[in-house]
Amino acid sequence: MSSLPQSHIRNFCIIAHIDHGKSTLADRLLERTGAVDEREMRNQLLDDMDLERERGITIKARAVAIHCEIEGEQFELNLIDTPGHVDFQYEVSRSLACCEGALLLVDAFQGVEAQTVANAYAAMEHDLAVIPVINKIDLTHARPDEVAQEMEQSLAVTAEDVVRVSAKAGIGVDDLIQSIAKNVPPPAGDPQAPLQAMVFDSHYDEFRGAITYVRIKNGTVEKGSKIRFLEMGTSHEVLELGQFTPGRTPRDKLIAGQVGYLICNIKSLDTVHIGDTISTVNDPAEPLAGYQAPKRMVYCGLYPSDGQDFSELRDALNRLQINDPSFEFEPETSEALGFGFRCGFLGLLHMEIVQQRLEQESDVDLVQTAPNVTYEITTKNGDELVIRRPQEVPDSGDIDEFRQPIVRVNFILPTEYIGPVMKLCQDRRGVQQNTEYLSPTRAMLTYDLPLAEVIYDLHDKLKSATRGYGTMDYELIGYFPANLVRVDILVNGNRVDALSVICDRGDSERRGRAIVKKLKGEIDRHMFEVAVQAAIGARVIARETKPALRKNVTAKCYGGDITRKRKLWAKQREGKKRMKSIGQVDIPQKAFMAVLDTGDKK
Repeated sequence: MSSLPQSHIRNFCIIAHIDHGKSTLADRLLERTGAVDEREMRNQLLDDMDLERERGITIKARAVAIHCEIEGEQFELNLIDTPGHVDFQYEVSRSLACCEGALLLVDAFQGVEAQTVANAYAAMEHDLAVIPVINKIDLTHARPDEVAQEMEQSLAVTAEDVVRVSAKAGIGVDDLIQSIAKNVPPPAGDPQAPLQAMVFDSHYDEFRGAITYVRIKNGTVEKGSKIRFLEMGTSHEVLELGQFTPGRTPRDKLIAGQVGYLICNIKSLDTVHIGDTISTVNDPAEPLAGYQAPKRMVYCGLYPSDGQDFSELRDALNRLQINDPSFEFEPETSEALGFGFRCGFLGLLHMEIVQQRLEQESDVDLVQTAPNVTYEITTKNGDELVIRRPQEVPDSGDIDEFRQPIVRVNFILPTEYIGPVMKLCQDRRGVQQNTEYLSPTRAMLTYDLPLAEVIYDLHDKLKSATRGYGTMDYELIGYFPANLVRVDILVNGNRVDALSVICDRGDSERRGRAIVKKLKGEIDRHMFEVAVQAAIGARVIARETKPALRKNVTAKCYGGDITRKRKLWAKQREGKKRMKSIGQVDIPQKAFMAVLDTGDKK
């Protein structure tokens, strides 16, 4: 297909809160424009990962080029379907940098949610043309007029400009396509200028190597061109280029404003860097600004359950990182678990997704330690330390200042649940910043909370407190001093490094008691008594004892003198004492996650 003029190219993404219908709307756009044959059509077509279809969520942003006729003229619509969960905000930010417009989707019943507000502000920061859309207007309990007023109140859009659609039934989709052509500006850029292409994503194909997703900002790239990755400093020949329609469709060239892919027979996983700029070897252009590096919020240890699988796990992590650059890993060792990797993630859901992808795609059986957030410490010597695991915390006498990450959390909820949510935040040492009423029945609360209190169970507790109607979104605002300590867990007198936790000093005794009580239930009984203790430094703050398996050694004694039984009991005591000194306590995998489940906070 010959290239269209830039004035007929539109680049846009779909952004929304989770489960507001982004992927379904993408399906209707593909169907109405004839991009996919009816026999090839299926629900959530762009969610092609097994895990995405299994869980019903979008994990990876997907680009697709749609060629269609609008009011008698040919247009090229480059659509990017983005995830909705806060953990995958990095995917959304990369997509926004490649577009000139965004469809801001809101559910006609649920209304404006926390992630809706965050996405709207992110789109405005990128100076995108925002098209507000209300979805699911055909539901019997839809309230489109009220939701339009909520959008006008909180998102700075005019209620009359809101496009009303039903992605499932196809209502209003044709009007939306015309609105995209009318309101999204064509891309800027000079096809005759030196090549500047932004790498916004990539994935690894075992037959073709790294497939690089690019947005051409300036210039033109053709098959056979010699290109250079400016940040990595490597040069390659373009063997194939094209667009996703939605499958890979080869083209002869890509011009400024288009979105597509490049295949250069890149076999090294370290060559492609998300945010890098591609230019020509002979006439290189200036590098583009790239993306802000993702902030890993949560760290945990991943270990192969069989120590011999260490190299397989390393290869699997390398392969996954080129598809998902937002997590990082480095080798580490544990006395309890052997050799493994310390991995950083954007959030708990991101961590769970990566673990499932490793187990499903690479067939690696994993043991995972309890996640923790990153802290900062200033020592008495003036050294600045970044703490990614509790074992790295120095002795309390060497610490001058202990700082924890604080996030600003926006809760959007029905007004009748404001009280329970305020109590929930106060119990987690939250500081209220603002209360804003979006409508007579919905409000937005803003709190500053420690990240460690947010990532574990705050979302679940919020859903319980608001009967499922409350939503939340958070962003890191910085590291602030706090009275924190490291709580060590000792099993049979030996410190298990993978079970240590960092918590507030005022909460340490309750947390320690809850952990040892939980561990007592998770650890199997042994032939000897097992003591489970929580300690701060040398001071034990909680203890539980797992009783030994018992055998009645005097069952065979019928009558006779009592001294005979006493000898058997003494012999049994000596055996148990010897076993306790040389025996190993087997700690199951679920015990490492038990440190999270510390009971309900009252």
